[in-house]
Amino acid sequence: MNLDGLRRFRRFAMQIKITKTKKSKKPPEDDTKLGFGNIFSNHMLIMEYDQDKGGWSPAEIKPYGALDLEPAAACLHYGQIVWEGLKCYYGKDGLTLFRPRDNFKRLNRSAERMCMPSIDVEYLLDALKELLKIEKDWVPKSKGASLYIRPCMLAHENFLGLHKAKKYLLFVILSPSGPYFKEGFNPVKIMVENKYIRAAIGGTGEAKTAGNYAASLKSTDEALEKGFSQTLWLDSKHMKYVEEIGAMNVAFVINNQVVTPKLDGAILHGITRDSVIKLCKKLKIDVVEKKISIDEVIKYIEDGSLTESFGMGTAAVIAPIGSIFFDDKDYIINNFNNGPISKKIYKELLGIQYGEIPDPFGWIEKVE
Repeated sequence: MNLDGLRRFRRFAMQIKITKTKKSKKPPEDDTKLGFGNIFSNHMLIMEYDQDKGGWSPAEIKPYGALDLEPAAACLHYGQIVWEGLKCYYGKDGLTLFRPRDNFKRLNRSAERMCMPSIDVEYLLDALKELLKIEKDWVPKSKGASLYIRPCMLAHENFLGLHKAKKYLLFVILSPSGPYFKEGFNPVKIMVENKYIRAAIGGTGEAKTAGNYAASLKSTDEALEKGFSQTLWLDSKHMKYVEEIGAMNVAFVINNQVVTPKLDGAILHGITRDSVIKLCKKLKIDVVEKKISIDEVIKYIEDGSLTESFGMGTAAVIAPIGSIFFDDKDYIINNFNNGPISKKIYKELLGIQYGEIPDPFGWIEKVE
């Protein structure tokens, strides 16, 4: 039996147990006024891993509720937690997912860096689809809203002592959500961080692990207090080169060329970032991945060469940047207006995600 056949057999053998809730709640009636990540559906997906019992147990769909964690659970003490974020859309072709396999492959890359077990991508995708079929009424129908999907894996073994765990828990929860930023597709203000660092080359910067986000909270909190939406991080060695924004990758339009920082081991391999690069090539927009310093960015804003900037991420999709605060000065981009290139990319990306334009990349996965 070849590898594909073995995987199909394993998925068939690992049946999914389904337990429906007895206390069903209804989705929000007006999905045009959804916030982000604060409402959760009736059910969740759970899988458990035990190294001494042969690995992963079959998936179970059960009522959304508290996890069974003891105070000695390794995740609470040693940070073995990785997660992902993806979306389900209500489009012209019904319920669809955007690049789910890439999210699950990245989950495996993060897990490998954190000494955690990998998951069977196809099996988890099949299980997720079953969950989505049950929760299909929770997928918002209005344009710009979607069902945010959060898979998370954590060390579930109870012990004190610094070594990798033998037991893990993977769960998936669903949250009907609107725009990540309250501004929607309108420019946001960001602040350059020149005091704290988020990640270093050789560290866990390119893994989607909880500690990376905890490390960014202090800076993000200070930025919000000052009226900014996010922090723009610089590299840890020189505090000079642009890396990413707190919740997403970043790009600049310089002389009509889209420039995004080159992946160097400290920057997350963004799926939206990769989609934008591929879309730019399709749309004949010049795009390049390279190191770029904050001094270059400021120089290009001042001489008019930098005409747009935007963040790229699953939650926000494309987030135009209207100003960058650096060294006690606000540098305004394009008179704080949206630019034509980011608008074009945003429209194209959403068109594919909602099934309004053809998908030439094979990114869309039908749920049923």
